[in-house]
Amino acid sequence: MTDAPQKAFHVSWDQFHRDARALAWRLAETGPYSAIVGIARGGLVPAAIVARELDLRMVESLSVVSYDHTVQQGPPKIVKTIAPELLSGQGAGVLVIDDLVDTGATARVVRALLPKAHLATVYAKPQGRPHVDTFMTEVSQDTWIYFPWDLGLAFQAPIAGGRG
Repeated sequence: MTDAPQKAFHVSWDQFHRDARALAWRLAETGPYSAIVGIARGGLVPAAIVARELDLRMVESLSVVSYDHTVQQGPPKIVKTIAPELLSGQGAGVLVIDDLVDTGATARVVRALLPKAHLATVYAKPQGRPHVDTFMTEVSQDTWIYFPWDLGLAFQAPIAGGRG
């Protein structure tokens, strides 16, 4: 995302868990899978949920960095790869999970590394959607998703203004 987002979508832990479980329901029809790879960091939480739901015990992580501490996205780079045995089959039988596909930059890096893997995300934006095989919920390109691990509890002013 190169411009500041116009909309915000705040996702609670409960909502994220429901969405990740719903994704697992969709993925149950696309397997079988021998391993699951969570894209660190955002994909680790949904990967754990999906791994539990699909009873996958071979769990790996791949760390791809593309965002800094702002909303600016840079070129993605792999900073931690996966086990060689998963690479040797080009990802055949491997399920790759991430929290979100935004522009598709990370998905393209993953697809180049694991061309036969099944890529799935909980949320997808229009530019990234063609780069994944399965997703749960689409949001507009100009929406910034605030995941529960990014948030804390705080007072929210009423939409109509005032302090209620």
